[in-house]
Amino acid sequence: MSLISKLKCITFDVTGTLIAYKGELGDYYCMAAKAAGKPCPDYKRMHEGFKTAYTDMAKKYPCFGFAAKIPNIEWWRTCVKDSFIRAGYEYDDETFENIFKRIYASFGSSAPYSVFPDAQPFMRWLRQKGVTVGLVSNAEYRYKDVILPALGLNKGSEWDFGVFSGVVGIEKPDKKIYEIALEMAGNVTPEETLHIGDSFRKDYLPARAVGMHAALLDRFKTLEAQKWSEEGAPVFPDLVSVQEWLTKEETIKVAGSNVN
Repeated sequence: MSLISKLKCITFDVTGTLIAYKGELGDYYCMAAKAAGKPCPDYKRMHEGFKTAYTDMAKKYPCFGFAAKIPNIEWWRTCVKDSFIRAGYEYDDETFENIFKRIYASFGSSAPYSVFPDAQPFMRWLRQKGVTVGLVSNAEYRYKDVILPALGLNKGSEWDFGVFSGVVGIEKPDKKIYEIALEMAGNVTPEETLHIGDSFRKDYLPARAVGMHAALLDRFKTLEAQKWSEEGAPVFPDLVSVQEWLTKEETIKVAGSNVN
């Protein structure tokens, strides 16, 4: 018997699993700065500045400021300003606001993202099979309301429910976000659910901790993927391979247990 016949729900991580960033962060910061009449910031310094600023903000005000009730746009305004400062760029208030508005609008649209070509067909195939499809993502509300629909990944045709950290106030790798997903799927059991992601720490381990099956995608041929396999995680290059794995009519080893 195939694994797909035993599953009622499959959940997905979003970025790196279903969609990817286009270009570099510096591209969008450069365009915004030039539109405000300022020189293009150094890409490397900008990337490092953003990485540090985002990490600090996420630590101080996790889930995009959910618990502190910080409006999403204010969370990002602070993060972006700190990114520029850490990269060595400071602007007057009016100039920064012009730059920030362009950056915020860009990352709230489909412009910086692309959908992996196997994502939509695979999700639709699952729903045609009667499988409930969910999203579990450390993302803010704009993914749900704007970005994913603009990319052609719509609730009702590609997915049934979404659990977004900025909306529920819990983020991966906290296993509670997976428990919320099980509830939103109609209280399906973990044994009837598979989670697919691209992070051993944020996707595989917490999904397994609640009893779900789990698999990882290594779309970019990372060095860590071999270690994931050695730790017992099923690792695939794409969703086409996952579909083949799910429909295989034989005993399949899934995340440390045999599924007949």
